[in-house]
Formats: sequence, structure tokens, C-alpha cells
Amino acid sequence: MLLGPGWGSAGDTNENDTTDPTTGIPGVGTLRDAGYNVVTWDPRGFGSSGGTVEVDSPQYEGRDVSAIITWLAAQPQALLDAPGDPRVGMAGGSYGGGIQLVSAAIDPRIDAIVPDIAWHSLVTSLDKNNTPKLGWASELTTLGEAEGHLDPVIPQTYATALSGQPLSASEVNFFATRGPGNLVSRIHIPTLLIQGTVDNLFTLQEAVTNYEILRHDGVPIKMLWFCGGHGICITNPGDTALITQDTINWFNRYLKRDPKVNTGPTFQWVDQDGTEHTGADYPMAAGAPLTGNGSGTLPITEAGGAGPVTQSSTVSSPTGVSVATLAGPIAPAKAQNAVNVTLPAPTGQQFVVGAPQLTLSYQGTGSGEAGASTSIYAQLVDDTTGFVLNNQITPIPITLDGNSHTITEPLEILSATDRPGEHFTLQLTASTTAYQTQHAVGTVTFSNIHVVLPTVNPKAAPAGYGSVAPNGCTDAGNVKLVMPNGTRTAKAMLGQRVIARGRRTLTIHLIGLGSRTVQIRILAHQRDGRTRTLTHRLRACP
Repeated sequence: MLLGPGWGSAGDTNENDTTDPTTGIPGVGTLRDAGYNVVTWDPRGFGSSGGTVEVDSPQYEGRDVSAIITWLAAQPQALLDAPGDPRVGMAGGSYGGGIQLVSAAIDPRIDAIVPDIAWHSLVTSLDKNNTPKLGWASELTTLGEAEGHLDPVIPQTYATALSGQPLSASEVNFFATRGPGNLVSRIHIPTLLIQGTVDNLFTLQEAVTNYEILRHDGVPIKMLWFCGGHGICITNPGDTALITQDTINWFNRYLKRDPKVNTGPTFQWVDQDGTEHTGADYPMAAGAPLTGNGSGTLPITEAGGAGPVTQSSTVSSPTGVSVATLAGPIAPAKAQNAVNVTLPAPTGQQFVVGAPQLTLSYQGTGSGEAGASTSIYAQLVDDTTGFVLNNQITPIPITLDGNSHTITEPLEILSATDRPGEHFTLQLTASTTAYQTQHAVGTVTFSNIHVVLPTVNPKAAPAGYGSVAPNGCTDAGNVKLVMPNGTRTAKAMLGQRVIARGRRTLTIHLIGLGSRTVQIRILAHQRDGRTRTLTHRLRACP
């Protein structure tokens, strides 16, 4: 097992560490107790490693992981699937989650991954709607400079965001090429995605984007949402033991290749009250949406915005810094300067799971360093507790030129339950500690505010991608093929990946390739020097 550390951290060398329930990151001890050898390392630029931090770049940190796997293949403890190809999985969270997605896309020797609180794109997560997430940028840049040697583009981009100017094309491109992004479509191994409902650095949308790509491609996939991550769980976290349980079950199924292991429902989530729920897929079958309408005038000012959360918790974080210290000033709280739209209470219990849609018709005027364009921010407050649902807030770009405009934007994904007699309130506010400082001054009047909260019916069949279950996979996932007479050595290929080597008999493992038919190419090297090519079509197993 390769266990990658978080941002600014060296590899964990405490052999008895257990899973951190606030971040979902498994400890060395958790994995060792489950029967796995564990390899940790200091990523380049951090800890004792030299070089420059390149933010989980495929060309840098990704190649480093491949070098570790090559080294691992020569160790006596390694179980080899083929010469130079050890049986290996990857675990870890945040920075250690992003490197899993990158590495799995570029190195076919990795067999299963569990990326925790990772991302799809650093552009959509750090510069959503062209609005820099300045609160987190400040914390991460400061920590990175204190603990490592950063690529100069990182502090340069932070300085640009701090000035109130839009990021340059080269700055955006730097972060667009760090982490997985489009590389996710090259991942074909079993993947368990774990993401935090209150994570406002890498929000649920980042995991959902990765899930949808992998699910569409037939990759064995599961997604677990828990109350934690880069953020403060200020409500009941629910059953945090599920994180370790699901992680170990996933590896036991796909690394130990034990078909008797039950990895559980494809989708599990926790609501704002700590209640656990399950679904057969994501997205689930839609229920009747909850809608609200309103209007109002919002002063554009830095004062009275959303946040910060005040919390005295001292739980740990992916970076080793107190979550209260790191995320408290960033997590949004109920705003004083806001236009409020309270949604009617439902007549029956409703599960709000997904991205609300917000439509605004408005007219505004303003001036300032940001010119005619700026962002306001949308969040939903649970009126029962007064907390912002899942600590999520979304920037909404607006134009303050005196003309009438209409805009429709998705808000950050929510994971909540709305019960009879309970109300959620949409807040539109002009500033937040989570994002860029509000530089504009002015007023915006909303003639119409329309918000739609998606609800789901977990008991109904999901509409999405078809059955998750295998459809008659070949011989429970293990096939033995006898080579023709005169064969000296042989290897089985799936695309460019060698999946088995041997002499007269090849044992091919079809577990973890998804519920699909695959074409296996056999290269049988004969004693007379010739090579015979054989093909077999076999049904793989998830």
C-alpha cells in the first residue's frame, strides 16, 4: 500500500497511526492491521525530499510514484503480478488523494485506489466562477512556503488573487495541469471516492465529477460522503467508522481479490443531522424539488458578509494544523448583510442531495477596483440550527452596469434532510471570508430570485448508467489459459497493460476491470523464435 501525505507534510512513519475520522485519512496502523505492507514517502519539495513542489503534476509527482513502484517491485515483501509489477494499492487524503488519481491514470501497475478528499480540477475548486478562493489560498500558500520549496507560480498566483485582479491565462493553466482533470478518463481500476460534505476547499462536486467519468466508463466505483474533510463538522458526524470499514473492504476485495468481500452500496451519504443513507447509484432517482421565490436589494460592501465560523475545536487536519485554526476563518456563517428567501417547509421528509439551481433577474450599479464585474455569494441556512448547510457557499458573477440581467447558476452540492416544519433559507450576500475580498461598491436589486433544491428518492431505481452488478463475469473473475505446444513464455495483454505472464499456463484475473467484455491479447513466444498472437473475449468483473 502506498500512503501519500497531505499538503506540506512528510510521509507518516508512525506504524500505529489510525484513521483520522475528521479527514478520512487512514493511518499506517490501520492498513498494517488489515494485513498490508505500507510504503510512505515525502513528496518532492516537502519533508526531506529535494526538488520543487509541483502540486501533484503527472510529469513530476506522478513520475515519482512510478519510480517508487519500480523500487517496490524489487523488495522481498512485494507480491508480484508479473516481473516489475507489484500488487499495489494507494490510500491517503487531500494532496495524498490527488496523487492517487494522477498515478492511476499514468501507471497501469496500480491495482486499486481510495482517493480521500481529493479534487478533479484545481481551477473549478480554487477559482470557481473566476473567483479565487482567497481564504484557502492564503492558508495553503503560507503553509507551503513554511514547509517546502514551492514552484514560483504558486505564490505569484496568490499575489494576483490578493490584488483583486483576475488570474492570468498562464496562472490558470498552471493549476489546470496539476492533479487529475481529464486524466481521470484513463483510470480503469477499482476506485473508492471519499469526500467531505463540509469540505469547502474540495467540494462534493469534485468527487462527483470524477465519479461520473469513471461510472460512465464502467470502472468499479463507489462513493462515500462523510461530515469532515477540509472544513469543520459542527453538526453530528454520524458513523465515522464507515470510513475505515469501506476503505479496508475495498482493498480486501480488489487487492486481496477476495470475491466474498461485500463493499456495500455504491453510494453512501450523511445528512446534516448525522443520519446515514444509501443509494444504488449517483445521481439517484429524482423526487419533487423544493422551490423558493423572492426579491430584494443588496448593498455591495465588504461588511456583514458570510463568516467566519467561530469554533473552539482542536481536531486535526490533512496538513497537521488544527482544523479550527485552518478552516474556522474560512467556513461561512449566517450573513447579516443579505437578501433572504425562506423556502416553504415540506409536507413530508425530503432528502436534498445534489446541486441547487439559482436563477436571478437583477439590475445593479457599482464601482471600485473590480470595475463593473464582481461576485456575490449564495448559501443556504438551516433555520433550525442557524448553520450554513454543509458549510457551502457559491460565488455568483454579476455585472453592475445599470442594465437588466438574468443568470442561472448551480450552487455547491448539498447533502441534507428537510423535515416537516423545518425551513431552509437562501441568503445572497456581498462578501465572505472564503473567497476574494469584495472590492466593488454599489447596489444590486433582484426583481426575481428563484431557487430549486433537488430531492431524491433512494428507494427508486436510479436513471443513470445501468446495473452496477456484474452480468455473468467469466469464471468468477479467474481464468486459466493453456498455451499451444512449443510455447516457451507467454504474456496476456489488456490494451498496453501486461496482466499475466507465464510459460504453458496463464492465470488471468478479471476482477476489478468493470462489468464489461474485454479483449485479451496473448503473445506466445515459441521455442523456434516465432511469436504467436491469440485473442480471447472474456467478461470482466467489477
